[in-house]
Amino acid sequence: MNDAPSLVVFGTAGYAATHLRRARALHDRGEIVLAGACDVREPPAEAFDLLPDDAIVTYGPGELLSRTGAGIAVVATPPRTHLVLARLALDAGCHVLVEKPPVLDLAAFGELDQRSGVVQTGFQSFGSAAVPVIRAAIERGAIGDVTGVGAAGAWIRRDEYYRRAAWAGRRDLGDGSLTNPFAHAVASALLLNGTADAVPERVAVELYRARDIACDDTACARLTFDGAPDVVVAATLAAEADHDPYVLVHGTTGRIRWHYKTDVLVIGDETVVVEPPEDLLSNLVRHVRDDVPLLAPLASTRAFTALVEAVRGAPGPRPLPAEHKGDRFVVPGIDAAVGEAAERLALFSELDLPWGCPS
Repeated sequence: MNDAPSLVVFGTAGYAATHLRRARALHDRGEIVLAGACDVREPPAEAFDLLPDDAIVTYGPGELLSRTGAGIAVVATPPRTHLVLARLALDAGCHVLVEKPPVLDLAAFGELDQRSGVVQTGFQSFGSAAVPVIRAAIERGAIGDVTGVGAAGAWIRRDEYYRRAAWAGRRDLGDGSLTNPFAHAVASALLLNGTADAVPERVAVELYRARDIACDDTACARLTFDGAPDVVVAATLAAEADHDPYVLVHGTTGRIRWHYKTDVLVIGDETVVVEPPEDLLSNLVRHVRDDVPLLAPLASTRAFTALVEAVRGAPGPRPLPAEHKGDRFVVPGIDAAVGEAAERLALFSELDLPWGCPS
């Protein structure tokens, strides 16, 4: 494995463990050398199990980079640290995969975008084989002219979810239904709309909360672009039941419905079977080695970052009438409201809801 690039992971717990598992699989296939990891806390036992025996584990990213001479760095730490760590890795000559949200505002996006080096983002849905299939269907006019793109997500999240990390439930630190758990819904809708790399003319957000937290757990947004259809996304973590999130492309003669987590794809009335998705870390390694195109480059998250900035700058979330059911909160009727928003490309305030209020 002498010619394989050396890779390190910033972070060892939470979703960082997923990156360690993927990196170890690449290591075992001889595609990379998994050289080490770092964390400000003592890594969990699982992290040591995933790392090779000769891997380096440190508390500091700078020390890790200097001791390993890594060529690829994965940033899987809390969102507020992404800019600093990605910048550090790029300055050390690394190519970078940074988890979502990559940064928290457009100024940080611009700073990262202008630095030399390759940045892949952690939007796994961008690696789906459904994406080129949908694009081809749109280009051949399978649903006529695209009139808008909606997305909907409704999940149950219990008390434990908000205890998972110090930044959970903190809007200033990047948490929120649209900016974190359903970030993929937003980013995927923007990608299919062809506006992922654009700055929206306007971002309208409506933030609500069933819980007494500092961020929203229920929200919707409309992103308006010059010369392109609108994107409307609605989501909740106070659902009555868990639902598979989806993106809905509206056309003049039909629609495309894509469940991006399960890759169930329906174009018009036809269910289309697609190939398994490509892992984004593997794609980054292939980009470094063979110059294949990146599937989720930083540039494709510019519009998403504009949404993150709008959410963080919006007035605080409005309390919702909710039922307390054990260790979770439920907003009655919210599952149907989220779906209706995607179907009608409407904000909650534009639907017949007793609590809907424009921002």
